[in-house]
Amino acid sequence: MSNMNFAVAGATGRMGRTLIEAIQAAPDAMLAAAFDLPGNAMLGRDAGEALGQTTGVLVSDDLAAGLAKAQFLIDFTRPEGTLEHLKLCRDHGVKMIIGTTGFTPEQKQLLVDASKDIAIVFAPNMAVGVNLVFKLLDTAARILNSGYDVEIIEAHHRHKVDAPSGTALRMGEVVAEALGRTLADCAVYGREGHTGARDETTIGFATVRGGDIVGDHTVMFAGPGERVEVTHKAASRMPYATGSLRAARFLRDKANGLYDMQDVLGLR
Repeated sequence: MSNMNFAVAGATGRMGRTLIEAIQAAPDAMLAAAFDLPGNAMLGRDAGEALGQTTGVLVSDDLAAGLAKAQFLIDFTRPEGTLEHLKLCRDHGVKMIIGTTGFTPEQKQLLVDASKDIAIVFAPNMAVGVNLVFKLLDTAARILNSGYDVEIIEAHHRHKVDAPSGTALRMGEVVAEALGRTLADCAVYGREGHTGARDETTIGFATVRGGDIVGDHTVMFAGPGERVEVTHKAASRMPYATGSLRAARFLRDKANGLYDMQDVLGLR
């Protein structure tokens, strides 16, 4: 089977460098293009330079030209940038793996619209382990469906710009759906001062930002006399990168459609 040709958006950032490292290491993948914003100091230099590797691909700010060489674009950037990239991918027939978080409901609808023409895997977290946790949370919530308070605690590095994380929000959605609720109606995102007794129908979120924490997530089911915790801790960004390649392999034979990692892993 021929190699998959990848373009990487945000190629000089922490996640972009990890994606390039994973592509370089995969026997069925090839880096075809690497992009970053105009004015980036790495423009015109080899995309593997920060890794001590030579890829033969220069970092560019010309997405349209680079997409002509690619079958897939992996994008872990910002919502506004991802949506610009989405338009170009739709025009060029390039499939997308999107790990960007922080989309509004209206922006997510644009992904749905584009998926009529191209195949997309969109997930708040590409790590296989995290997506297993989503499945475990669905089971836990259905069993612990009465008498247990649900709290979600997440921690990330100081540079993360959205809170709670997309992964934490998806965890909340999974639990809420299993309990027959809507997260928008039951989420509590902060507590301060005299809050009164806890409403047992709510799902609470606590956010930590500091240092270089890659990503820690814990969902706590706190009941009388016991507490069940489901935790995932990422020690590096590599699980997000290898999960993205797994998503691309899933998309090989897909002409269009919007999928997530539960589809990729057969967990529906």
